[in-house]
Amino acid sequence: MTDKQNLIAAPQNTIAVLQKYDFQFKKQFGQNFLVDLHVLDKILRAAEIGPEDVCLEIGPGIGSLTQAMAEAAHRVIAVEIDKRLIPVLQENLAAYDHIEIVNADFMELDLPAFLQERGITQPLKVVANLPYYITTPIIMGLFESGIPLSSITVMVQEEVARRMQAGPGSKDYGALSLAVQYYAEPYIAAYVPRNCFIPRPGVGSAVIRLTRRAVLPVQAENPKLLFALIKAAFGQRRKTLVNSVSGSPELTIPKEAITEALQQIGISEKIRGEALTLEEFAALANALERTGE
Repeated sequence: MTDKQNLIAAPQNTIAVLQKYDFQFKKQFGQNFLVDLHVLDKILRAAEIGPEDVCLEIGPGIGSLTQAMAEAAHRVIAVEIDKRLIPVLQENLAAYDHIEIVNADFMELDLPAFLQERGITQPLKVVANLPYYITTPIIMGLFESGIPLSSITVMVQEEVARRMQAGPGSKDYGALSLAVQYYAEPYIAAYVPRNCFIPRPGVGSAVIRLTRRAVLPVQAENPKLLFALIKAAFGQRRKTLVNSVSGSPELTIPKEAITEALQQIGISEKIRGEALTLEEFAALANALERTGE
């Protein structure tokens, strides 16, 4: 096992790599490299990586987290969009023959085909320090892709982590909370200050683990309708649910139908969307689906 002070994530080693390659950070890629070994340990503990696990990393940077994962995992696939970092990764991780480095835009990958090409059928553990500007599309894309997935353990903006874990009635509760909790159980493993990165991000960060649910928490007859209702409800969250949903350009449901459906499931027509649980949104979606709205 690599001595901790020899890990890429040790501050002096990260600085040495950056200087060696005269690396210039690009804002368009949201690059902030972790330089705190204690935080690295917290990510690994939260991810619970074992010797049989296949891990997928999005945005490995110079390989700080990749190297630490490779010490514990059976196989690591690291997808990096910045072609300038490929030779850096290849040199830094040359000692690990069970790491595959892929130069690609993760958002453009056909994930099922990508995994099939590599003969991967077991549930993946996704572990990453995500670019903050594209966190939500990556996480939802993973859940919606249909790939075998055990868990997602990622560094994200602190505010986003709180939103993923929030419940009804709180200011952080919203469409992201419900979408994530439909697919997974969220757990915030650590809060991470700005000085743990080079360069320092403008906001605090958090490590969150999303454990994929074996069974969905609600049965929605039409999941697309469920998520459209949720999106509409929080698009104008200060309005009543009836007004926000009936005013949504993506839905064509009259106020009368929404009011009737709410009455069927025992919910006041004056309620706001931010007060509804996932179960209540599912009940409303199912009531509307049965009426053909």
